Amino acid sequence: MSRKLPKKDVVIVGLGWTGSIMANELTDEGLDVIAIERGPWRDTPTEFPPNYAQDELRYRIRHELFLRPEQTTFTFRNKMDQTALPIRDWGSFMPPNGVGGGGVHWNAETFRFLPSDFLLKTHLTERYGASFLPQDMTIQDWGVTYDDLEQHYDAFEYLTGTCGTAGNLRGQIQEGGNPFEGPRSRPYPNPAQKQPFSHTLFAKAARDLGYKPFPQPSGNMSQAYTNPLGLHLGPCTYCGFCEWFGCGNYSKSSPQTTILPFLIRKSNFSLRDTSEVIRIDLDRSGKHATGVTFVDTGGVEWEQPADLVILSAYAIFNVHLLLHSKIGSPYDPAANTGVVGRNFTHQTISSVNGFFDNKKFNFNPFISSGSIGMCIDEFNGDNFDHGPHGFVGGGYMGQVQTNGRPIQSTLVPPGTPKWGAAWKSAVRDNYLSTVKPGTGVHGSFYSYRDVYLDLDPTYKDRFGRPLVRLTIDFHDNELKQNVFLTDKFAEIIREMGAHTVDKQYRKGPYDSTDYQTTHLNGGAIMGADPSTSAINRYLQNWDVPNLFVMGASAFPQNPGYNPTGTVAALAYWSAAAIRKQYLKNPGPLIHA
Repeated sequence: MSRKLPKKDVVIVGLGWTGSIMANELTDEGLDVIAIERGPWRDTPTEFPPNYAQDELRYRIRHELFLRPEQTTFTFRNKMDQTALPIRDWGSFMPPNGVGGGGVHWNAETFRFLPSDFLLKTHLTERYGASFLPQDMTIQDWGVTYDDLEQHYDAFEYLTGTCGTAGNLRGQIQEGGNPFEGPRSRPYPNPAQKQPFSHTLFAKAARDLGYKPFPQPSGNMSQAYTNPLGLHLGPCTYCGFCEWFGCGNYSKSSPQTTILPFLIRKSNFSLRDTSEVIRIDLDRSGKHATGVTFVDTGGVEWEQPADLVILSAYAIFNVHLLLHSKIGSPYDPAANTGVVGRNFTHQTISSVNGFFDNKKFNFNPFISSGSIGMCIDEFNGDNFDHGPHGFVGGGYMGQVQTNGRPIQSTLVPPGTPKWGAAWKSAVRDNYLSTVKPGTGVHGSFYSYRDVYLDLDPTYKDRFGRPLVRLTIDFHDNELKQNVFLTDKFAEIIREMGAHTVDKQYRKGPYDSTDYQTTHLNGGAIMGADPSTSAINRYLQNWDVPNLFVMGASAFPQNPGYNPTGTVAALAYWSAAAIRKQYLKNPGPLIHA
């Protein structure tokens, strides 16, 4: 029997980037908001002090900041005719755990999606014809445009102090920036980070080959910054421990450094951490959410009533709650009907390791931040003609060294023994003169009929709920794309002066043990048609109007960029619709 808590205006499930943004925006509107977070409270000075935070074994190898599979997991299979089995150790992605969510451990790579990304199905069909697309591809337009989101991208960049060089300022192409980006209303709040030797060498090689390199947009501070909420960030020290780590220097933008210290001081905001929401509660009609039910660490079940429910959990957990709560029709891949679970995607990532003459090159790879580097965008999205190549999609690529961790940054040339004296000699001889991009090729993963999420028929979590089942594999389109992009990237590494180039292609089948990114997307996608989307253009559930679903679960497919900037922009966009429209007249913002 659940214990019932006093009613709130808003309950938010998950307190990462989107949960923090929504809580701040809605408390500004005067609403009484509570956030419920599965993981623990995480605070910068107590959790990530610089005297011990740089511990690769603790944070990268033993996954200190992440959900444990024994807490909950997913089942995985490549094909629909296979039996899925539980994931026992995180591999290809890492579900976050705790206040701040993925914003604690992220690299802080802060991109905006291309304008054509939001109109993908229409754009590609008009340019190449419907027959050019794979028959089983299920890409969709988003229901929003870049122009809709531009002011909200801008709001997030100024909240986080994003560092970069504008490439398109109010329609005017700017030297040194990304000429392919959508127009910006104003420059980045901070200049780009200063680039180490290997990055400047990559930029020179790219220019020599006719490309237009630009600095990686970064939430690692290039200088001291005070954001619009009055919170202060300090300049990055290039310590090399950023990816997978919290930042005790207040140099990396995160919810802990840019928004939470402001939010938690508000009298109309409260938080329940270490508490897991197990379902969304509905009234008898099934068309109105009455709140959520959660379980605390003592195993006590609580009911939190609320007028408005906002899901801001990790993408798969948003989908799990919708499926378990029976909100929206589950996706059926055989019939190609239903909406919850469809258009699940990940990424198509690869890299190229370049080995240089150690008597001529010293790259000092221990000098690094999470998103420092130089990139090119000539092969992202539809920035190039796909007609001769037989695939769609693409990605940005760059010499972006995401870390300087000592255990995992000891590359050796192909053919080197895996252990022993020869391996030690190779590590010694190549450490300072090797280029291993943390980003390399960051490719898109478009959606397909047979890549989806549903509830597993066999395995259950500790609350007796079926686990989420992942059915995912690479298709020929993505594998062709990856070979093309990896070869293009290798040409630049060779132009830099590498004597040995080791191409690390992404190959099928999809391997759940081989890390790519934590950028899982889709499953509760947005769109203009309720028969093919779970939420409308404002991220409002079609079936339950007082339920809004944030995060990358809304992406109809995954473009070739990191998702965080767009996840945050959509949260600001949805919050504006709630404040300006929904609260004045609660109900559907769009009538199907």
